[in-house]
Amino acid sequence: MKGRVLTEEVTREFEKHLELEEKSAHTVEKYARDVRAFMRFADGTEVTKETAIAFKQHLLDADYAVRSVNSMLASVNCLFAFLGWNELRVKTVKLQQQVFCPEEKELTKAEYLRLVQTAQQKGNERLNLILQTICGTGIRVSELPFITVEAAKHGEATVSCKGKTRAVFLVRGLQKKLLRYAAEQGIQSGCIFVTRSGKPVSRTNVWRDMKALCREAGVNPRKVFPHNLRHLFARVFYGIEKDIAKLADILGHSSIDTTRIYIISTGTEHRQRMEAMQLVI
Repeated sequence: MKGRVLTEEVTREFEKHLELEEKSAHTVEKYARDVRAFMRFADGTEVTKETAIAFKQHLLDADYAVRSVNSMLASVNCLFAFLGWNELRVKTVKLQQQVFCPEEKELTKAEYLRLVQTAQQKGNERLNLILQTICGTGIRVSELPFITVEAAKHGEATVSCKGKTRAVFLVRGLQKKLLRYAAEQGIQSGCIFVTRSGKPVSRTNVWRDMKALCREAGVNPRKVFPHNLRHLFARVFYGIEKDIAKLADILGHSSIDTTRIYIISTGTEHRQRMEAMQLVI
């Protein structure tokens, strides 16, 4: 047990390991951030199983959401596996599968349409199309660079993420919009959504621009972030197809359990379905 002290050097070695494992840049950044939070908690003392358990309790006491706690613990457990400290691994917090999601967290289709219309009114055609591209295909915001002029012409983008490659179809209406926008911007090939310097737009760019729409669109800012567009795509698709396995493939999920999180109904929808059962006379 002696010598088990976390340092910045250890963290950098862990980051390098993740990169060699071909983890996405976002995943590497996230894991490193979590590990550094644990390192600050340990504060230069020897890391023991008690330290890890205390960190878990610290996160719960700080009112982190259970999913966030489990996500951070997964990062720390990954570090322990890398260092060969497997006996220090801690159990995640048990969480019952949600039956419905809180109204204040999920973006509705009507709210999405207001965001798109507001982007149009403000003359922000790039943001308008980014909103429609993410929500119309279910891709991650980090996958926007795969939406190219060539993909728009073909009607299909080949997306590589998290070590997996999948085909993403672009409906005809989206194809036309993307090609028209590319022509107007003088983009003849490659990534369509780029900054003034020609670099692909970043997650931060999109997040910031989406937040700026909220007040004028009359949408709660807490609902507005790129991943919620992906959730909306999943709920609408599942409402039509009722095929969770197919949806998991479209979203690029390895586990259907992950897909289940995306398609849970809102509290209002759940209440309406219970009312429709008419079991209370």
